This record gives sequence, C-alpha cells and structure tokens, in this order.
Amino acid sequence: MNLVLTTAAVGQNDQLAFWREAMAENAVPVAVTPHVDGPFTGRITTARVGFLRVSTVEADAHRTSRTASHIARSPERFVAIAVQMSGRATVAQDGRAGHAGQGGLLVYDTARPYSLDYPERFSARVVHMPRRALGLPDSDLRRVTGTAIDTGQGCGAVLLPFLTTLVDSADSYTPSAAGRLAASVVDLFATLVAERVREEGADEETSRGLLVARIRDHIERNLGDPALAPEGIAKAHHISVRYLHRLFEGEGITVGRLIQRRRLEECARELGRGGRAAPTVSSVAQRWGFVNPAHFSRVFRGAYGISPREWRSLSAGLNGDRSKTFAVPLRRSLPRAGGQQTRLSDLRAGRDPCGQHVGVAVGEVGAAGDVGPAAPYGE
Repeated sequence: MNLVLTTAAVGQNDQLAFWREAMAENAVPVAVTPHVDGPFTGRITTARVGFLRVSTVEADAHRTSRTASHIARSPERFVAIAVQMSGRATVAQDGRAGHAGQGGLLVYDTARPYSLDYPERFSARVVHMPRRALGLPDSDLRRVTGTAIDTGQGCGAVLLPFLTTLVDSADSYTPSAAGRLAASVVDLFATLVAERVREEGADEETSRGLLVARIRDHIERNLGDPALAPEGIAKAHHISVRYLHRLFEGEGITVGRLIQRRRLEECARELGRGGRAAPTVSSVAQRWGFVNPAHFSRVFRGAYGISPREWRSLSAGLNGDRSKTFAVPLRRSLPRAGGQQTRLSDLRAGRDPCGQHVGVAVGEVGAAGDVGPAAPYGE
C-alpha cells in the first residue's frame, strides 16, 4: 500500500518542518533549504517493493543536504537511484557533481555526506537500495555515487524505464513478484557498476600510458641536466614522487635506473663514434649529466664490463683497418642486466648489455673495412 505525505495536510508555517520529517521517514534525515521565501509545497508517495524503498517526490525548488551529524543519527546505509521526471537536479558527493534533466539518473550513497539541489519545481522517482543487499566493494561503488548515469546506452538505458515502471506500479505486485523485482534491480545496478569500473579502468590505463610516455620524453630531453631526478620529474608533471614510482612499477625499471641507463647509452654511443676530433671521456660524461668522472667510470664498467676508455679503444679499432689487433681480453664475459652475460660478440653485433641494438660504431668489419650504419636507439 502506498503512503502519501503532503504539505497540504499542515498549515503554511509548518510546511517546511513537515517536509523535513517526511524526508526522514521516507528515506534518511536531511537538512532542507528552500530556494525562495514563502510557502513550501511538496508531496511524497512512498511504498515498498521487496526490500526496496520506492517513492515519487514532487516539491518546490530547494536544496537537500545530508551531513555527518545526520549520518551519525541514522547509520543505516542506502544507495539511492533518482530518476528525474521533470525539472533539473544536481547531486554532489565525494568532491564531484552530477547533473540531470528530464530523463536523467542520479546515484548517491546515504552513508556519506551529499547534497541534492533542485533549482526549480521538480518531480523524481527514487529507489533506495539497502547497502548490505548490493554486495559491492566500496571502491567500486564510489565510481558511480555522486554522478549522473548515461541513459542513452548500456545499463542506464535499461534502468531508466525499468525503475520508472517499478515505482509507478509499486502497489500492484504480489510479495513474491516484489522480491524478484527487487533482486533484479540490484542485479542491474551491480551490472551498471561493473560497466563503469571497466570503462574507467580502460580510461585509467590509457591515461597512465600517456603520462608515462610524457615522462619518458621529459627524461630524454633533460638527460644532460645533472639535477634530473624523480623529485623534479614528479613536480614537472604535477604528481607525487610516490605516484611517479607507482607508474613505473609496470615498466620493468625504476625512474632512477632509467635515467642512468639512458645516460650510459648516450655516452657509449658518443664514445663509439671515434674520429680524429673524438671528445674526451670526461667531456662526454659531463655532457650527459655525470658530474663525477670516477662515478661515471664505475657505473659504465658495471653496465658494459669495460671502462669508458676501453670501450672507445675497442670502437676505434673496429672502425679502423681490418688488420689491426685489438687488445681486448677475449676471456672476459661482460655482465648483462638480470645476471646474464654479454659476450664480446654482442658488442661486435652492436648490442648493449640488455641485448638491444645501440648506436655505437661497433660491429663486424665489412668487406671494405667499414662498419655498417648503427642501429637507431629505441626503448
């Protein structure tokens, strides 16, 4: 049986207080602030469909707010879906807002503060679902609460007519039918949440990939800056250092190691060019961000198994006459990333310690004594 609560039952001076009590009885306690002075009129028709509370709400323009003190007085949790039948509405929760006109859907959680703003007289169908009946994690539920649901496609397009009919015919269902319909609402809503989680997950992955690409580009453009470090990179991209490191968890390398690896690769490339005007080892190191020559020599040897000078000598020999004898200890097995070993043949083939081709002039000498073109760099 439907219950009708209307301000027409009380005097003008008592209408606002009556409306607040009606809202608390029908759903949860809230504060009500009319947008205009004078009489406030409203009507709620409410009923039960299984474990759902359903209602039709019609009222003058006003703002409804549920605060932490309201929640403390009525801790029972509901998730509400409001179908906007006429007028406009805005829901605000968790720092975001959803807007709906006629035919729109708004979702909010009564267990957390929220507000509903109606700038004009309106009519809405509202379904309150007990939170315990949903079986959804809070992290997933928060993806839809405080938002407007697209009713042009997906589950929103199914929910809109279904909920409207459910509320309008609430007093016509048998108890068994009402129970099945209530379960159907929960299933549809859970599907809607799963749909939103999937969509946002794809969006987040795309955004993450774009951000990582921008960070990598920033690193490439600033390799020669000795101050290049995670703190400055995070600041330049308006993210925290912690989030920066989280972004690179899926990249197989830390930010600091990426910077060092790319600097070493560029140093190896430049030292391998040879020629009469070959730069000194220290000048190459400084150009690519290494301030301390001893540190540079140590990390270069750790990556390539030989010192920078030996690397340059080896490259110069391989670029020179075929008849030259190179003073390279053939028994040496060069360390490769991940504990593997890099053989000298890898260097001749133009591969770095990670097995990738690098642009240094090392490789098998061609028939005319020349080295073939270096393979381009790439991640």
